[in-house]
Amino acid sequence: MDPTPGAVAGATAFGLAHLLAQSDAVGRTMLFVLFAMSAASWALIALKAVALARRRRRSAAFLESFWNAASLGDVQQRIEHEGARDPFARLAAQALQARARHAHHVRDGAVRLAEAGTAGEYVTRTLRKTLDEETLSVESGLTLLATVGATAPFVGLFGTVWGVYHALVAIGISGAGTLDQVAGPVGEALVMTGIGLAVALPAVVAYNAFTRSNRVLAARLDAFAFELHSFMTLGHAPGSAPRPAPASPSGHGAVAQRPRTAAEAAGA
Repeated sequence: MDPTPGAVAGATAFGLAHLLAQSDAVGRTMLFVLFAMSAASWALIALKAVALARRRRRSAAFLESFWNAASLGDVQQRIEHEGARDPFARLAAQALQARARHAHHVRDGAVRLAEAGTAGEYVTRTLRKTLDEETLSVESGLTLLATVGATAPFVGLFGTVWGVYHALVAIGISGAGTLDQVAGPVGEALVMTGIGLAVALPAVVAYNAFTRSNRVLAARLDAFAFELHSFMTLGHAPGSAPRPAPASPSGHGAVAQRPRTAAEAAGA
């Protein structure tokens, strides 16, 4: 049997607009909170994705120039010319400044508590401090994503429970307990749970992706800091011996002796 026009009109009357019209202040507040969470998380995801792509590009360019440089002086000139625009460049800049600052204070005899210890110890403290600062910088905003991912489903669930409660109260007052009168309001209330899940899922996925990226960056920075510290204190990369100075024919270096022949040995 074909549905009557009144039944079709009643079925099409339900929806998000009808839910908003029938909701009270609590239900509308829950929906507004979910939309605010979604807007904030998507804005943060977009900003951090752009920052991540830019940081990777600049880090790759700096590391290529660093390992192709002839000396740390060339690296310092590049940093002074282009600026420290990525974590690896900032780490190298802080280490170079720490070595120069420590040498200046030791030479002037005005060593403060901040510059106490040897040059290697001072550079180590500076590298650790810079690593902590970079870690805090890249992890900014992740708390918001974690909060949205953990609380949005429960906010939607609370909105659903509140909507079902008011729908059942309204049905009880009207006295119409048929299925077509119950399914519509209850189905509308369940939309809040779906909205809560839709808000939480992108935040959780983005949080996991950014957390892994930050963990990889921290490991690479730690390895780079170890090699940089070796260059600062030892003058060569870890695990490699410094190149011996070439012998000079003027007598300032060892000169290899030609082996004597049998005749020369007999004459001797």
